[in-house]
Amino acid sequence: MNDTFQLSEHVKDALERRTPILALESTVISHGLPYPLNLETALLCEEAVRRLGVTPATLGIVDGVPTVGLSEDEIRQFATGHSPQGRPIEKVSLNNCAGVIIRRSWGATTVASSLRLAHSAGIRVFTTGGIGGVHRGVVDSFDISADLTALADTPIICVCAGGKAILDLPKTVEYLETVGVPIIGYCTDEFPAFYSRSSGLNVDVVIDNTDDAVRLAERHWRLGARSAVLVCVPVPLEFEIKNAVIDAALDAAMATAAKNGVRGKAVTPFLLAELERLTGGTTVVTNRALLTSNATVAAGIAQSFVRQT
Repeated sequence: MNDTFQLSEHVKDALERRTPILALESTVISHGLPYPLNLETALLCEEAVRRLGVTPATLGIVDGVPTVGLSEDEIRQFATGHSPQGRPIEKVSLNNCAGVIIRRSWGATTVASSLRLAHSAGIRVFTTGGIGGVHRGVVDSFDISADLTALADTPIICVCAGGKAILDLPKTVEYLETVGVPIIGYCTDEFPAFYSRSSGLNVDVVIDNTDDAVRLAERHWRLGARSAVLVCVPVPLEFEIKNAVIDAALDAAMATAAKNGVRGKAVTPFLLAELERLTGGTTVVTNRALLTSNATVAAGIAQSFVRQT
């Protein structure tokens, strides 16, 4: 352990041997999926990555120590949503990361904090479900995810299923363009809408293999850019939920949130829980499918990265 983070032995060994590593977030475990599906999905993603010969490095803060490569026991603890001391595991972004560390708490890393931690550890590829972005009603709330801040200044390949469905996707794509984050469509010419494969929004470049993702990222950084490269993978077709279904459920969920005065960080988990309820659990099944799909593509990119660099 140095003064920034702790590497697990399996991650340390992979870094020393220069074998492929893939970083994964932990917020989806503690705050994104219900128990025990969250635990099953986290372990399934790690196993899918290992089968491809890639070392998984799930990220989180354990007793105030940013940890790169959670153990299975630690992942199981994150899945409960509480630390061994019984305190809720905090959702950690850029603004509260240092506070969680100095209080020696447990924290689940979002996309933003995961990107920073993975890059600090020398890991070049990260996978998640969907990125945060510009929220609907931003004119009134000014609610813009710190994920976009981290993507703007962290040189790493981020694999996702587009933006979370609860976002204003056109504004999110516009923001990414403004800060110079390339949006790469993996076998798609549209920015995926998380549960849905289509959003009507164009990507910057279409690729159909992992080698091209690495070549594009390397050229982007050699040109002096410091931003992430966003590789967008649409949800597998058999698990897609059509836009009309999601939009109707989301309208109802947002109305309930407004009625109950839900604001700030509480909005996203509230809406996700409402979407699960309103769709009879379909959103949770789709979320699991896209997480596994993204991890598999990202593992291939991690392999390509090692081959080409």
